[in-house]
Amino acid sequence: MQRRTFVNLSAAAATAAVTGPLEGQTTNPLLAKWTTPFELPPFDLIKPEHFLPAYQAAIREELAEVDSIVANAAAPTFDNTIAALERSGATMQRVGAVFSNLNQSNTNKELQAVARQTAPLLAKHRSAIYLNAGLFKRVEAINAKRTESGLNPEQLRLVERYYKQFVRAGAQLDAAKKSRLAEIDQTMASRTTQFAQNLLADTAAYELVLDKEEDLAGLPDSVRLSAAETGKQRGKAGKWVFTLQRSSIEPFLQLSTRRDLREKAFKAWAARGDNENQYDNKALIREIVLLRMEKAQLLGHQTFAQYSLDDTMAKTPAAAKGLMEQLWKPAISTAQRETAELQAAMTADKQPGKLEAWDWRFYSEKVRLAKYNLDEEQLKPYFPLDRMIEASFWVAGKLFGLNFTERTDLPKYHPDVRTWEVKRADGSLVGIFYGDYYARPTKASGAWASAFRRQQRLIGNITPVGVNNLNFNKPPAGQPALLSYDDATTLFHEFGHGLHGLLSNATYPSLAGTAVPRDFVEMPSQLYEHWMAENQVLEKFARHYKTGEVIPKQMLAKLKEARNFNQGFSMVEYLASALVDLEWHQIDKAQTIDVREMEAAWLKKYGMPREIIMRHRSPHFSHIFGSPTGYAAGYYSYRWSAVLDNDGFEAFTEKGDPFDPETAKRLYTYIYSAGGTEDPMELYKKFRGRTPTTDALMRSLGFN
Repeated sequence: MQRRTFVNLSAAAATAAVTGPLEGQTTNPLLAKWTTPFELPPFDLIKPEHFLPAYQAAIREELAEVDSIVANAAAPTFDNTIAALERSGATMQRVGAVFSNLNQSNTNKELQAVARQTAPLLAKHRSAIYLNAGLFKRVEAINAKRTESGLNPEQLRLVERYYKQFVRAGAQLDAAKKSRLAEIDQTMASRTTQFAQNLLADTAAYELVLDKEEDLAGLPDSVRLSAAETGKQRGKAGKWVFTLQRSSIEPFLQLSTRRDLREKAFKAWAARGDNENQYDNKALIREIVLLRMEKAQLLGHQTFAQYSLDDTMAKTPAAAKGLMEQLWKPAISTAQRETAELQAAMTADKQPGKLEAWDWRFYSEKVRLAKYNLDEEQLKPYFPLDRMIEASFWVAGKLFGLNFTERTDLPKYHPDVRTWEVKRADGSLVGIFYGDYYARPTKASGAWASAFRRQQRLIGNITPVGVNNLNFNKPPAGQPALLSYDDATTLFHEFGHGLHGLLSNATYPSLAGTAVPRDFVEMPSQLYEHWMAENQVLEKFARHYKTGEVIPKQMLAKLKEARNFNQGFSMVEYLASALVDLEWHQIDKAQTIDVREMEAAWLKKYGMPREIIMRHRSPHFSHIFGSPTGYAAGYYSYRWSAVLDNDGFEAFTEKGDPFDPETAKRLYTYIYSAGGTEDPMELYKKFRGRTPTTDALMRSLGFN
């Protein structure tokens, strides 16, 4: 199943080493030397008011470093230009990593105000570097002679990446076009920041508050307890509160027998960012889409999709769309069969009328129970959060020889956060891992991975500090958090991203960890999901939280048998979002944009079933509109990566051992540790021994 997650790819999330204090700035903890264990951020000292002056100081520092590179009278070389750029901006990266993580994971009005102030400021700063004619001249000269300069493969890759980044940022444009491009980037930074803040506010503002027993019809004790705890946390003790976080609303939509309340909650969920209030995102979408189009055309591309995909594995919108269309027809066919099944169940339930979108999860759960005798509520006790975290670590130990030791003494930005020290079997330090697992109103929705520090060896053996964020419902005090099977798989997915950062083995920070093309970055995370479904893992860790009983074999068999249940629905709601994403970014001329009408017209063109909606409607599609680039014209990448992860896991299947040591060694060398040091397809072929095929993906979806 497609995971509803994304990795944080912002440059600010990839911090370099901790630096010493800037002169005269030691009173600002963001600029002072960190004496904490592992030089982690001193969260207890950092306040919102520290960020703007820290950013301003970091900008001055980085621009001075760039000026020094440009002013160097010596001929451009890899070391005095490319490596010097890699060493520059350490303070900027450190400040940005702390801010971007806090603003997503534990924000407040003060941090949001800083984001609005700094978004255009940072866009302007980036333009000042990438549009610097003197700097580009040096990079261009090095790139022109790169093959005759005695550079090693990683250095060659870094030169090529820098040159392409400068060109894509507008370095070859004339002065007037550079000026306009800088204006576009600054405006877009502001608008996407506002989009994300609107979405957070609109999501947090909604509550379905229930105070009568009859309103809870069909909801099991676990869902009621979770809703009661949410009510208590939100100042409504004694009532049951459901929010628009998936971990809250999806169980309600699956299990509530109150169709009227399901409709009410579902419509609120679908309308996030589209409520004609102060948080409405439609006007922002119109502006962002046209700004991106203009930017692409300034840079010589007809559409933003062409510009965006030029630097990916897919290369062209046609290639990305081709894969999705290959999946769309069987997905629609499967979804139609599922619709008939659910309609029959609804008729048998003596419910009048046609199946609606707010009925789908409820009746699919009933049909699943009838077909497979598999009850989600009976499964959850076997998937307590702590055991699933332990399982994800155990798999990393079996594959890569890692050991995880929880540290309760390390700095944290919220009491719910947990931290682990990660070491190899020989005792050497790999890095630090932060896990932030529970939903809260101050946290963005969904699940994602990012970092406080990225691995590198350029200025010493710098170990990474990774972060996983999820949004599980926090249980009442003294109770364990019980996950659905999908929740547990999402945890494995995000930890796959975490391992991609932790296991990085690059010299240069710009090539480390998740610094890979967008349609490859999901491959290591989606690949890691496969181990969650392995019998060795489930039999060892899927144990009842009260009795310690291993998940019964018959339940495990039913879980495997039901693996492709509802796959048509899942694939259609995902592909619809990916196709609409491409449609937005293939607009090639200025026009009047009506977000609702255009979204509906595109879905009609593709034959979207009436009973299913997009996984992410445009007004809350933060993957593509919540940051200046993000996954814009790239939401397809989850399925592109799925071709690789399904084909890749078959390397273990063919060996008859999901932990085959030889295959695991290649997986470490060419996938998890290599980062962006080589072309991703070349890395994949070194791991797999051949190019990938779609056969394994089609089999996994039941589409063959």
